[in-house]
Amino acid sequence: MIARVADHCFWLGRYIERTENTARVLHVTGALALDAELPSRRCWHPLVVVSGQEADYVERFGRDALGDAELVQRYLARDGKNPVSLTRSIGAARENARSIREVISLEVWQVINELHVFLASDEAALMYEDDRDALYARVQRSTQLGLGLLRSTMLHDAPLDFIWLGVLLERVGQTARMLDVQYHALIAEGAPHAVLETALWLSLLRACSGFEAFMKRSRGKVTGAAVAAFLILEPRFPRSVHYCVSSAKDRVASICRDGELRGEEAVAKLEALEAMLRAIGPHELQGARVHEILTQVVNEAHAVCDAIGSKLLGYDEPGATQSQSQ
Repeated sequence: MIARVADHCFWLGRYIERTENTARVLHVTGALALDAELPSRRCWHPLVVVSGQEADYVERFGRDALGDAELVQRYLARDGKNPVSLTRSIGAARENARSIREVISLEVWQVINELHVFLASDEAALMYEDDRDALYARVQRSTQLGLGLLRSTMLHDAPLDFIWLGVLLERVGQTARMLDVQYHALIAEGAPHAVLETALWLSLLRACSGFEAFMKRSRGKVTGAAVAAFLILEPRFPRSVHYCVSSAKDRVASICRDGELRGEEAVAKLEALEAMLRAIGPHELQGARVHEILTQVVNEAHAVCDAIGSKLLGYDEPGATQSQSQ
């Protein structure tokens, strides 16, 4: 498998997952803004931070605009200059899919292409103005369908391993950043009363697609420590940091099993990160310790991506495919 194809597979997975995640957090935050008695900035500013585009947003619109619900939503959903907006992310997913059309299945290509065409249509523009929740839900369903079709219509060999590796590493970053930003805000600013605090923790779980799984797993009081433990340490939840790190390690090991590709550095980093997570007790997830752990997770995930790029995707070789926007 040549590096160019592996690169497109890896980024196809990342962009599909990124699109689904952005649509989900926009949907959940919109509901929270309607139901909770919170300042607009408290609801919408974290989304800009999690997207990694706060500096660009502030430069273009000013810091006071971080609480502008309409502007934040348009920036994350339809802004053609924002590299992580829904339209740009699905456009990038389509371009990667087009470049490896012979690798992915027809069903996967159709779902990605149809979503790309839809988001550029007048129908999507009208839906954004009239029924934003329906738009976000449609994007979620389409990307989730695409992720499911990847697993059910493609051979489970190296191309799918690279695609799913991209999905898993994107999830690690998204879950860690979402929890870090929201946990810090809740601990630092607090909530006016216990009912609202519980609602905020549950909203965070919904933003990570973990509400129902958490309620089945933890049958007690909803607390910050319990939510943090679930999203970081739960080995059976497919969006938890621990699950994604462990699964990503297995994917890299599978890719390199025949000895032709040199992924030992990435495997070693993922094994070290997995060991660190295994050593954490739920009782440790209090206050500043949560931020320390999540910062380490994000930094190590970036280091893993760098190792994959240099050793498996050939970024540091002459004429190699260049890394895409992270």
